[in-house]
Amino acid sequence: PPPPPRPAHLVKLALVHDLAEAIVGDITPFDGVSKEEKYRREEAAMRALCGPEGVAGGVVGAEMYVLWREYEAGETMAARVVKDVDKFEMLLQAYEYEGEQGVGLEEFFESTRGRFGTEQVKALVEVLESRRNERKRGENGTQGEGL
Repeated sequence: PPPPPRPAHLVKLALVHDLAEAIVGDITPFDGVSKEEKYRREEAAMRALCGPEGVAGGVVGAEMYVLWREYEAGETMAARVVKDVDKFEMLLQAYEYEGEQGVGLEEFFESTRGRFGTEQVKALVEVLESRRNERKRGENGTQGEGL
């Protein structure tokens, strides 16, 4: 098997993967924007940020752009890990909000079911789902515990 991704590379991918959102906003599947249009907008934003005239031009900007492209392509193990962690972080926020606000956010969990590709993050999702189910049972009369 290939060697695991380097931690520093994972951190770099995680830092740049949402950078375009600073310009175009967080485009979600619920916004009615096609994947192609979302990519076009974000790619233009990354070129503006990382190109020669951008805020992060030069060698650093070029590296940021390459990292963003790697993440978007999702073809390397590092990109897949960061994509999975990003989805997991969304679920974790939904879980916490459900507990704090007493609302159900099943659509967040449904939107990611079966979409995790890395074993490490799949294991984290299973733990979170288990804790979420325990909490639901607790709300229905049995004791559950938080994450």
